[in-house]
Amino acid sequence: MADSAPTGPLARFPEEWESAAVRLGGRAFHGRQIFKWLLARGVTDPASMSDLPKGLREALASEGELLPVSAAEVRRSVDHTRKVLVRLGGGETVETVLIPGVTGRRRGDAAPDAELDADASAAPDDDEDEDLAAAPGKVEPVRVTQCISTQVGCAMGCVFCASGVAGLKRHMRPDEIVAQVILGRSLLDEDEQLRNVVVMGMGEPLHNYDATVRALRLLSHPDGVGLSSRRITVSTSGLVPEIARLGQDFGGQIGLAISLHAADDESRTRLMPINKKYPLPVLMQALRDYPLPKRRRITIEYTLVAGKNDDPAEAKKLAKLLRGLPVKVNLIPMNRIEASTLGPPEVPRVFEFQRVLLDAGYSCFVRKRRGDDVAAACGQLALLGHKPKVRVDRS
Repeated sequence: MADSAPTGPLARFPEEWESAAVRLGGRAFHGRQIFKWLLARGVTDPASMSDLPKGLREALASEGELLPVSAAEVRRSVDHTRKVLVRLGGGETVETVLIPGVTGRRRGDAAPDAELDADASAAPDDDEDEDLAAAPGKVEPVRVTQCISTQVGCAMGCVFCASGVAGLKRHMRPDEIVAQVILGRSLLDEDEQLRNVVVMGMGEPLHNYDATVRALRLLSHPDGVGLSSRRITVSTSGLVPEIARLGQDFGGQIGLAISLHAADDESRTRLMPINKKYPLPVLMQALRDYPLPKRRRITIEYTLVAGKNDDPAEAKKLAKLLRGLPVKVNLIPMNRIEASTLGPPEVPRVFEFQRVLLDAGYSCFVRKRRGDDVAAACGQLALLGHKPKVRVDRS
């Protein structure tokens, strides 16, 4: 990519920074130093890049802001989840969420509910967490998962999600996607550490495929943020061609989460219009074809909507639909949104649904609500100040 490409400095790879550094009067190796300052250390003020020549720092500062976003507002939940209103360079806003896990939880925090998995949708499988253990005698940090956005709004129109009620405004650039993580790390508490990134915020990541993939490669670059690709999960409503591309581009190493929410085409189409284009038989084949590494599972996200998809008979249909696939199922009682009169089922109904799947042999978790008091829970991220095009209370 040429230096003049409209993706912003934060979207450059080290070799692209080498060219930029030379253009700015430095040497090629200075470019790699700049990349590390930005992505590994989160330093976006050239004056603080102490190992760069003064002239290069001044030239870099003259290029303009290196961080193309700012935190317009931070709302902190009673459970320590933070929803961050992120202002983009053009004045639009999106939302990102910092979700602390239960491992290394703060003094005085309650133990997690045994029947609820607070991080089931976000964290990798437990057998991949061996590298997170604290050294003897040290306090283990609180592991934080960040949920990031890829679009301003969303075009998918799922009836239970606030992100799309105003429609799609624009795709986010790769530097804006990466910048959410740089900004998010700067807002962590001293005892917290970013361990996972889930691309489950505003927008359909695979609808903005090229920008999303470039951002994922930057976030997983060993000289940058350095996230293992297995600690990144991309959620999609089911864009089948792009699922195949994602599998090919990353060899299946990027975690895949599917927003399913129904086990038959008629019901799913009512909840998720994308199902008209990619019906369940086509989507299920895409999941079978995904090059999943050993011991990895696809995450199935299933939002329970009262009276729409929460009957135990639907759970039996879901168990049959998923048969033979390496999956874990996250049940998400719908979080209420302003644009819809739909809501979650009663708690006993949720556990009745879960029991059917457990008895069928599936790993199945009920998502614990995180950040619901600051509208940071699943499906609640919305465009500030935008009214919905239509009320989405019919399905």
